[in-house]
Amino acid sequence: MLVVGLTGGIGAGKSTAAARFAELGAAVIDVDAIGREVLAPGGRAEQGVVDVFGPGVLDGRGRIDRARVAAEVFGRPDRLAALEAVSHPAINAELDSRLQELADGGEAGVVVLDMAVLAESRLGQLESGRGYTRVVVVEAPVEVRLPRLVERGLTEEQARARMASQATDAQRRALADHVIVNDGSPDELGAAVGRVWAELARG
Repeated sequence: MLVVGLTGGIGAGKSTAAARFAELGAAVIDVDAIGREVLAPGGRAEQGVVDVFGPGVLDGRGRIDRARVAAEVFGRPDRLAALEAVSHPAINAELDSRLQELADGGEAGVVVLDMAVLAESRLGQLESGRGYTRVVVVEAPVEVRLPRLVERGLTEEQARARMASQATDAQRRALADHVIVNDGSPDELGAAVGRVWAELARG
């Protein structure tokens, strides 16, 4: 079973590429979704996050308000590191469990980990050895990404701030086994994903 880390900066088209990989036959795991699950009631990181940040991050129902957590850590590297120290091990533990299930099932030839912060973290690098061994990066020029993000409802200033908070294209590219440039049409992106898939499926 080949495990692939798929990443890209905000607005580059990573999620669209992940959907195409799924259509082609990959088992796709949304690592960002696992990040939300571990903060949910009963999640692996729920109590740890409350212990670190205090009850101010809880909503009226006593649940973690992710927007409040985001406000606590944005632009504050020390607070972000504190969050990641609690949440990332929890995410990796859940990820390891899911990969074990897929391996035991024997049906998944290629597993794609759809993850925003591959270059910035150790997510997907598992002590069990079941983590990703290949990296696919989706990238697009800033002038292409900005309109996409504004269309999603961000201001240009907010979009640039989000991009600045992430790894650079060069940092992601340095880790990549495959780079997909998404500066054209959806069909062109699909074709590019298909070419990478052909190589991954060969092992």
